[in-house]
Amino acid sequence: MGKLTGKITVVTGAGQGIGRGIAEKLAAEGATVVVTDINETTAKETADRIGGGAIGVRTDVTSRESVAAMVGQVHRQFGRIDVLVNNAGWDKAGPFVESDPDDWDRVVRINLYGVLNTCRAVLPIMAEQGSGSVVNIASDAGRVGSSGEAVYSAAKGGVIAFTKSIAREMARSQVNANAVCPGPADTALFASIGGDNPKLREALTKAIPFRRLAQPSDLANVVAFLASDEADYVTGQTVSVSGGLTMS
Repeated sequence: MGKLTGKITVVTGAGQGIGRGIAEKLAAEGATVVVTDINETTAKETADRIGGGAIGVRTDVTSRESVAAMVGQVHRQFGRIDVLVNNAGWDKAGPFVESDPDDWDRVVRINLYGVLNTCRAVLPIMAEQGSGSVVNIASDAGRVGSSGEAVYSAAKGGVIAFTKSIAREMARSQVNANAVCPGPADTALFASIGGDNPKLREALTKAIPFRRLAQPSDLANVVAFLASDEADYVTGQTVSVSGGLTMS
């Protein structure tokens, strides 16, 4: 039996990249995974791939109505929600002084409001159950800043502070909340913000003590622990998974 056997688990942005890696790991540990993504095709493909009763549901985390519909469907179908992993994210890299305010809105809506929307829908269910675990995928950009990602860093810093606050509020209901902060990861999002530039990739790799970018599985292993009963007494924590690029 896996450490997550029987747990009904919602993972946002799980159609590709880190989210897909998390969904695969949680399913391998026995969870029934609800794969949500704004791209319904990739959500359903991931669900079919991981099996274990997984379902794919199109969800736009920036829309409270879309989130409410997904959470309502999951609660009706399974009767409970044990784990929420907020992974959906987006960024557009570039100097802040040259940035487009429309992009600020999109970055904040997806990375910060997306977390607020899902937590607002799921936390009352967990409180009523008297159990549950929230794992928010933040970023080391939110802890130490990142050149070319100022608004993204601000949004992810907000996720970290929000996670600590809900950890305090929800503790009386035996619900824990923690944040996982990836460093540079070998994903499509990283490639889209310049990671496909060989010089940037090489420079970053040299800066990481372990001399490699994170793989989705590196993040997924930490998420699986925090989502499990083994981490019942861990709440309000921020864990960097960066190969030593940042240390605190």
